[in-house]
Amino acid sequence: MTRRLIVEADGGSRGNPGPAGYGALVRDAETRRVLAERAASVGIATNNVAEYGGLVAGLQAAHDLDPSAEVEVRMDSKLVVEQMSGRWKIKHPDMQKLALRAQQIARRLGAVRYTWVPRAQNSAADALANSAMDGKPVHRDAAAEPVTLEDDVQPAPEPQPVVTTLTHLLRHGQTEHTPERRFSGSSDLPLSELGRAEARAAALALKDRGIDAIVASPLQRCRETAQAAAEVLGLPVEVDEDLRELDFGEWEGLTGEEVRARSPLAFRRWWSAIDVRAPGGESIADVSARVARARTRILERHPGKTVLVVSHVTPIKLFLAAGLGVGDEVVHRIFLEAASLCTVAWSSDGRASVRLVNDTSHLQP
Repeated sequence: MTRRLIVEADGGSRGNPGPAGYGALVRDAETRRVLAERAASVGIATNNVAEYGGLVAGLQAAHDLDPSAEVEVRMDSKLVVEQMSGRWKIKHPDMQKLALRAQQIARRLGAVRYTWVPRAQNSAADALANSAMDGKPVHRDAAAEPVTLEDDVQPAPEPQPVVTTLTHLLRHGQTEHTPERRFSGSSDLPLSELGRAEARAAALALKDRGIDAIVASPLQRCRETAQAAAEVLGLPVEVDEDLRELDFGEWEGLTGEEVRARSPLAFRRWWSAIDVRAPGGESIADVSARVARARTRILERHPGKTVLVVSHVTPIKLFLAAGLGVGDEVVHRIFLEAASLCTVAWSSDGRASVRLVNDTSHLQP
């Protein structure tokens, strides 16, 4: 009878790119017993490179256990799962090398399939990855030391009540750059006259939605938009630095067409890879790391509440990507109007649901 194994893998980076590490473990598919664990640092790297490192380590550990086994790889990285399943292209050179290594190991196994799982269901591999980033590598095998199943020695923990936190994501109103679609990442522009009217209309639309808190980007256009809501809702505005827009560096104030004409290769590389930075600015991966920190703070400070988050195009798209459980590449496939509303619900058990995207009904005459 063919043996069936489950590989759980993850990776992380503190800084993205920054100090990175991966974690992987192999389970027996029938008994759920952990047969092997791996965790190691990969130096300075991105989250995605670290995730691929975890995949390679997990597949190798499965191969060491039984080269003829059928393996199911479970990861919370939509990017790695889709790329290894052949549905998405692999563009990053470091990821291409690791993906090739993973494919070579997979071909030596009986069969390998890839399954995306929510982050909450990949906590064991995540813990191993964090162990690696803390400078505590792991290389354990069941054959080398006894493994005790927790369920055999202690009762299951009492189920915790699930609470849901609702985030209404409001993009700021228009500025003088908005009609011309100019890059306005770090540029601290005020709202235009139309933008102030849009902010007021959005505030009135939010009046009866049970909002408990307002959190905003520190940039002026967001603070003005948030203040319009604060006056209607009677709430203070919390400022979170990590909610600011992507810094476009040398491209600030230019249109996309102007950038294409001035720096065609640099723009094409930036547009096609989330970890490529704008000259003198940031990458989407940089912003993703910031937004993840902000999201964690919001959910920790306001559990079970309804929170209005006033931010910019890129951070709001990254909230939506996290809610959908897809890769950050999706930011190029979402369009958001000025003063538009999106809504995402976050459950304490790790589930999320996107309930509204680019709603501008409050702006209609």
